[in-house]
Amino acid sequence: MMDLYLAEDTICAISTPGGTGGIAVIRVSGPEAVSIVDSLWKGAPLSSAKSHTAHLGEIIDKERSDEPLDQCVATVFRRPNSYTGEDIVEISVHGSRWIQRETIALLMRSGCRMAQPGEYTRRAVMNGRMDLSQAEGVADVIASSSRAAHRIAMSQMKGSISKKLSTLREQLIQLSALLELELDFSEEDVEFADRNRLLQIATDIHNELQRLHNSFQGGNAIKEGIPVAIIGATNAGKSSLLNTLLDDERAIVSDIHGTTRDTIEETLEIGDYLFRFIDTAGLRDTSDPIEQIGISRSRKAISRSVIALLLIDATTVPDDSLDMTALRNHLPEELLSDTGISPSIIVVLNKVDLLDPSSKTKQAINTDKISIENVIPISAKHGTGISDLKHELTKIAKNKDTTDQNDIIITNLRQAEALGQAIESIRPLINGLNNGLESFLIAEHLRETISHLSTITGTIPSTEILNTIFSQFCIGK
Repeated sequence: MMDLYLAEDTICAISTPGGTGGIAVIRVSGPEAVSIVDSLWKGAPLSSAKSHTAHLGEIIDKERSDEPLDQCVATVFRRPNSYTGEDIVEISVHGSRWIQRETIALLMRSGCRMAQPGEYTRRAVMNGRMDLSQAEGVADVIASSSRAAHRIAMSQMKGSISKKLSTLREQLIQLSALLELELDFSEEDVEFADRNRLLQIATDIHNELQRLHNSFQGGNAIKEGIPVAIIGATNAGKSSLLNTLLDDERAIVSDIHGTTRDTIEETLEIGDYLFRFIDTAGLRDTSDPIEQIGISRSRKAISRSVIALLLIDATTVPDDSLDMTALRNHLPEELLSDTGISPSIIVVLNKVDLLDPSSKTKQAINTDKISIENVIPISAKHGTGISDLKHELTKIAKNKDTTDQNDIIITNLRQAEALGQAIESIRPLINGLNNGLESFLIAEHLRETISHLSTITGTIPSTEILNTIFSQFCIGK
């Protein structure tokens, strides 16, 4: 927990991004927030101001001169109905860096100290305004880079994960209480917790925890960018496609085979989703040791991808073999495996601008009669078909995204690991119930499961976890 002397301090920090802008917001929070700002304030007294009211006035350094530092707006939030649960005054000054710096210095001379990273949100957690998973949702809202990521973060900030886990935790606590009662009367050989009911509840909770844990892969992909591996043979046009998608000369393009020796990653927002495109080295047999390293990294990128763009040079496809059987011959072994989670595959026929106009493939493209699912003809050089490819990408992303179906999605690695630990502790509980395990051992597995769930929301606070989480926040949040 936060040290007492720290919690009782009044803190200040700039809560808007660094630099010069129209305004900057300086947030003051703590027991002396109103009185400290009021001592520097020229205008209607803030000490008598009601909560959630804004006031026009001036900031003055009364110890140095009566000359105003700035004309600004002070917004008062009274505890407990504020972000931190404490008294807060937010001072909106003009965006001059000098004004920002001088205002902070003046506040610190008047009794404030500079806030630590994430201290405002940490105080909100300690004062019961939100729990730990909601605080992580705040960080994700700030960092969200797509509509889909923002939707998940907002849901978490509003407590969707907290409510779900609270319900599961309460069920386990009730069962644990009954088992503890049994232990108190162990000499009388009584059974307060019906084992069949306990088994059913434990099984249902295990299945829900597993579903939440399984959602992490897709949720994290939406948050960080859906990984899309651009794969194919050398000179298929992979780097050209990346450049065209980004509208930037990001990758080197050459007619020489094996130009790309390493993976190149760039993100691009398309529709509601952020995609992380990975340009890979061309897949082929080679004796070049450096190119072999690049190909090895390409295969790893394929294994981590959610979507794979299999780029095929349309001029290398026999004119009478435009079918999925023939195209599957271009698939690397990683995509033919039946083991693991395979990415969705979009076959991209590139260089269609170089096809003979009389070829069957060209005629099929011109008449829009390519009927093979997930095959997109394009010309990366001229941009032909790129809009169709983007549409297909967003369609696949939407099919994988269940956030608009009111499902709870896990995007946070810490939460996913805690869920995994809870699953590992509830499995022996279920096995024990099936095999007549003694009550005190069942109770121990229950306590472990409850503890792991509690770390997600911070019901059982850990200083180490709190320090790790909030150290990643900006100072003004």
